[in-house]
Amino acid sequence: MIPIYNLIISSIRLLIRVAGLFNAKALLLVQGQNTLIQKIREAFTDNQSPVIWIHCASLGEFEQGRPVIEALKKSYPSYKILLTFFSPSGYEVRKTYNQADWVFYLPWDTTKNAKEFIESVKPVLAIFVKYEFWFHYSTELKKRNLPLLSISTIFRQDQTFFKPYGNFYRNILTKFSHFFVQNSQSLKLLESIGIHDATLVGDTRFDRVKSIVDQAEEIEIAKRFKENQKTFVVGSCWPEDIKVLAPFINEKSSQLKFVIVPHEISESFISAIEKDIHVSSVRFSQVGENVADVSVLIIDNVGMLSRLYRYGEFAYVGGGFGRGLHNILEPACYGIPIFFGSKNFEKFQEAIDLINRGGAFVVKDFQDLKVQYELVNIPQTFLLACEVTKQYVEENLGATKKILDYCSKFLAKS
Repeated sequence: MIPIYNLIISSIRLLIRVAGLFNAKALLLVQGQNTLIQKIREAFTDNQSPVIWIHCASLGEFEQGRPVIEALKKSYPSYKILLTFFSPSGYEVRKTYNQADWVFYLPWDTTKNAKEFIESVKPVLAIFVKYEFWFHYSTELKKRNLPLLSISTIFRQDQTFFKPYGNFYRNILTKFSHFFVQNSQSLKLLESIGIHDATLVGDTRFDRVKSIVDQAEEIEIAKRFKENQKTFVVGSCWPEDIKVLAPFINEKSSQLKFVIVPHEISESFISAIEKDIHVSSVRFSQVGENVADVSVLIIDNVGMLSRLYRYGEFAYVGGGFGRGLHNILEPACYGIPIFFGSKNFEKFQEAIDLINRGGAFVVKDFQDLKVQYELVNIPQTFLLACEVTKQYVEENLGATKKILDYCSKFLAKS
């Protein structure tokens, strides 16, 4: 099976090289892999400090690894952090991340690369985030008796590991020292194939988001806009979301105020939103003294969304009608009911959990949103939704500490 795995890796490399002729993202990966092992070897030539290696596929996995990176940096300042990415969307955004001492692409998973990479870096501990299972890297780490952890991991019954023909990929999992999984199903699936070095800790993103929320500063304009009225905060919305929301806003503006945060801050999109809503609105950048008199506040800047949810009694999170649901943990940390689109949310564990508990609500269209809102707006239902959402977050805090406690077995306090 190893020759077939190597052939798959080689084929993917070739396909990405060809794609690089037409696709900017693929070209970034091709360029990033160029003389990569040599660059890594040179970067570590004079290093005398012990190294902790954290690997993330992309930006989403980085957000799950970030709380652990920052906790390790704080608790073990004499250790250096190497952060690697497979995807350009992770590397290009976080290549200057100041909590890591080095940030690189991960060289392709070949026998030669894995050996040279680990010889150059000499990690005392490796941590792979969520879905990262590389045969040659895990084998080389195991061969050298170096601990390898998988954190924020999720397994599903339909994955190859759990199929009758999945022996090769199951073997990769045996190279890991421990798994820190997000849900009980993952724990049971690992046990079903004889892997018991696993702990249910939840998702480290809860710790990260809760920390951001707890440290959030007041937004004076939003406070003046709300003026003690019920407010519906719409976060990271796309045109598909506005299609559902606009008639709802037009109908409910006498009962609710709305804060709209577009996913992309472009003049064309903001103008389209203003055209679709037929009630008074103002852009954040153009707010005057009478902001409390308008029904809709449109945010035309970035970086404020996590703080804006504090002003809402209800939240709508965008992306569910498109490529994928955006972060619902931020509104969840404020303990408010959350609505989102029905087409692309199933892969987000927190969305499924909150739907099942009665803290989140899936909407198919405008009529469905209206019906769902009226049900949630019943005082008893509203209070229950707030309570279960708040409780869900509290139950899932602490994953980072549990992972750090385990890491202490391999790391010496300085």
